Amino acid sequence: MDAVAVPVEERLFSLVLALLASEQGLGKAEILSTVQGYRQRYVLGGDNASLDRQFERDKDDIRELGIPLETIDAPDRPGDSQSARYRIPRALYELPADVTFSAAENALLGLAAAVWRDGSLSEDSRRAITKLRSLGIETDDAVIGYAPRLRVREAAFGPLKLALDKHQRVSFLYLKPGQKKPLLRTVDPYALVVHEGRWHLSGFDKRARAPRTFLLSRIVGPVKPLPGATFDAPPADAAEQSLAALQRVWQGNVAVLGIVAGSDAELRLQKRSGFSHTDSGDYELHFTDLDILADELASFGPEVLVHAPADLRSAVRARLLQVSALHGAGDQNDGSHA
Repeated sequence: MDAVAVPVEERLFSLVLALLASEQGLGKAEILSTVQGYRQRYVLGGDNASLDRQFERDKDDIRELGIPLETIDAPDRPGDSQSARYRIPRALYELPADVTFSAAENALLGLAAAVWRDGSLSEDSRRAITKLRSLGIETDDAVIGYAPRLRVREAAFGPLKLALDKHQRVSFLYLKPGQKKPLLRTVDPYALVVHEGRWHLSGFDKRARAPRTFLLSRIVGPVKPLPGATFDAPPADAAEQSLAALQRVWQGNVAVLGIVAGSDAELRLQKRSGFSHTDSGDYELHFTDLDILADELASFGPEVLVHAPADLRSAVRARLLQVSALHGAGDQNDGSHA
């Protein structure tokens, strides 16, 4: 009868629990013959070479998750992996004794792990779930049942996150507004951040020889890792630096708008951060990307009048003229209300 496949997360979780439970450590044969995920395929007295290799990979994965897995060599056979024993010291792994969680906090921790169950943050998700389970933290199944499913719409996110974790250079086609064709960019990815509800990649652009920030929604086609092309780890605060830079751009860009009272535009825009009234009766709205805002404002049609800046006004007007032309309005509406 064929062995039932065991998910990798369950196998790693079972291995962590087994190594935590043994103060003296476990030998490889003990692990492969008894731990969930290995024992189903273990052949007593037979060829277990593939299972042995899987265990070696799993050891690396566990250590990458930040779990202190120790190897204890046999005194008379140093360096022999077949006679070595493995363990996870509780003192180095468990939370401090004075750190506790309430029932509500436990539920929220479990909920946080469940939110990312689709694997869009694979390393963080695996680390959190493995740690929570092995520490015996229980979650409220009723709460988990209502966990939101966060989906990363941009297909580029997964490959970029993997390349970022491995410090691997990537290439992709990037289409900026106004360009007829996308340009090939070669980038060392430093951080993936969310700003104003959109995912951004910050990294070092090899062609420009300078740091650059890219909107994931403008990446066209697949993200391709470049084999053998790695780079030094970025600064630990790369994400914070990227967000700070985006925030400075947002703070410096201000649109002055006239908005029809009681309109859908007023209802939606007044909920945005950086939205405020002016003494003249108009409104001010901070923004990061002119083209994204132009698309949004144009969608409101005559409910919004752009006073400033001039390039935003021109961008909205161009979009309205294009819509008018597509609908055959042509000369009837020149978009002057923008």
